[in-house]
Amino acid sequence: MSEQIALSLNAGSSSLKFALFRVDSESEESLATGSIERLETPEARAHLRTARASKDLALPNANAESALRVAFEFFAESELPRPTVVGHRVVHGGSAHTAPARIGSALIASLKGLVPLAPLHMPAAISGIEAALAHDPSIPQVACFDTAFHARMPERAARFPLPERFYSEGIRRYGFHGLSYEYALSMLGDPPPARVIVAHLGNGASVCAIENGCSIDTTMGLTPSGGIMMGTRAGDLDPGLLLYLQRAKGYDIAQLEALLNHEAGLAGVGGSSDLRLLETRKSDDAHAGLALEMFGYQVRKTIGAYVAALGGVDCLVFTGGIGEHSAEIRSRACRGLDVMGIELDEELNESGEAAIHSKRSACRIFVLESDEDRVIARHAARIARTDCAGLTLAAV
Repeated sequence: MSEQIALSLNAGSSSLKFALFRVDSESEESLATGSIERLETPEARAHLRTARASKDLALPNANAESALRVAFEFFAESELPRPTVVGHRVVHGGSAHTAPARIGSALIASLKGLVPLAPLHMPAAISGIEAALAHDPSIPQVACFDTAFHARMPERAARFPLPERFYSEGIRRYGFHGLSYEYALSMLGDPPPARVIVAHLGNGASVCAIENGCSIDTTMGLTPSGGIMMGTRAGDLDPGLLLYLQRAKGYDIAQLEALLNHEAGLAGVGGSSDLRLLETRKSDDAHAGLALEMFGYQVRKTIGAYVAALGGVDCLVFTGGIGEHSAEIRSRACRGLDVMGIELDEELNESGEAAIHSKRSACRIFVLESDEDRVIARHAARIARTDCAGLTLAAV
């Protein structure tokens, strides 16, 4: 079976997003996309699309399993083929899972052990996997890990400056957004440029330095809370600040978690995690303007550091919701980097072109739409083909 019908699932805390692809050895044809928002609330709704039809409907109090059932019913109504494999986005693979893997009971148990490392993401991913298995256990399931792209990161970047026992226990920089980085790299040619920096900027944001196709450093660390500031996440902080909040202000673990993951970042500085709203408010609201300035500065500072780590840069890519749609943040992120050979063309940047570097720039600068679903479909189909060839029979 060289052709597979791959369903990519991305389960969030309150949503389930999917994309259906027909995948052969050379390409992926998009068949359908959809999302079910506000799961387990009376306001839950499904938005389903194919090239020829669309459907929006209320699904009061739908959970992941009932939402998935609606998606499969939509495929049948639209006369689309039944999925032959389901691929799941899984944010954290820990040290044990460094490549996409067939899902079995042992892998699910392992994922449950990783929940403390990504408590905002892992429970939803596990629920999505269990919902898909409950819907049809005969369909192979594949886990695609965001951390896998960074598995070969050199120890100088992966290790925290702590005693050896911590690194041996798996306390290290894992990095995230790997599926997005993998897709961006695939769009730059085969082989891609030798020295690439990708800025995945969205509500979750990170930057990655890529040398000869391999991640050599990235901003997120042990968890997706580290790195540059994000929509509601603080990113990197002085660790002494956390000790101060505990000792002097009486913060407990739950309060610290709420502060770092839900009350910080753009929202903490500017009053909103919606970057478009901050851009609208900036002329009248100093806090909104400061949030934009800080975010752009942190991205720019990181790009500069990664130019040094790579010994130069051939290509800079902006992706993710903010990276794709905010000309202002792209401009702020590149400001002053002409001394490193990175020069933005402001007219091209504002016009929405894919290539936005100036004619004088030594580094090409691109804006690329992220397509993690397509990468998940590629991996899931590859593993399903391997299973069909009889080369891999057991689920992990």
